[in-house]
Amino acid sequence: MSKPSMIAVDGPSASGKSTLAEKLAEYLGYLYFDTGVMYRAVTFAVLQNDISLENEKEISDLAEKIVIDVNPATQKDGRKNDVLLNGKDVTWNLCKPDVEARVSQVSSYAIVRKAMTEQQRRIGIRGRVVMVGRDIGTVVLPDADLKIYLDASIEERARRRYEERKRRGEKISYEQVLEGMQNRDQIDSSRKIAPLQAAKDAVVIQSDGFTSDDILKQVIGLIEK
Repeated sequence: MSKPSMIAVDGPSASGKSTLAEKLAEYLGYLYFDTGVMYRAVTFAVLQNDISLENEKEISDLAEKIVIDVNPATQKDGRKNDVLLNGKDVTWNLCKPDVEARVSQVSSYAIVRKAMTEQQRRIGIRGRVVMVGRDIGTVVLPDADLKIYLDASIEERARRRYEERKRRGEKISYEQVLEGMQNRDQIDSSRKIAPLQAAKDAVVIQSDGFTSDDILKQVIGLIEK
């Protein structure tokens, strides 16, 4: 039996989905594609064009015109892939603080999300891709060969994110992280456009108490079956 060519990995914040998708892509020799880079690329383009964050129409028009591509990494500089904006490599520009601070607002616009969904699908249907996000199996790649929905209790996810932020030297309490995650879950699951939910044909995996390698083995087992 041939391997699944399009693999969708969804789940809430800090469920471990990005780690799983990256490891799985490496194991299979596939493209690892975190769809969040698409929205960062749009945000970078908005800043480059000096468009106000409040100008939804101009931002939406820009999102419909630009071409974003994601390819396997061509440079050994720590990048996970190449992100091209209108043919230009902007991979490291997407990590800048000014992009980080503005991506949430840019990605909230309906036409931006629609335009990015179309571009994500264009890349996905090439095949040999592990795509990770919050609406991949339900919206972006509804015909994916394998859909994984990785979940964990909110307490476990908050603990992971708290430990991660503490390692970065941030002064924040577990309670603050938990509250922020509860708010994010509420927004993600109740939004009108592409709410966070498991696809009906997704394999749901609870990651509480398991390491990332444990989860990877489970998914590889599914593929080998």
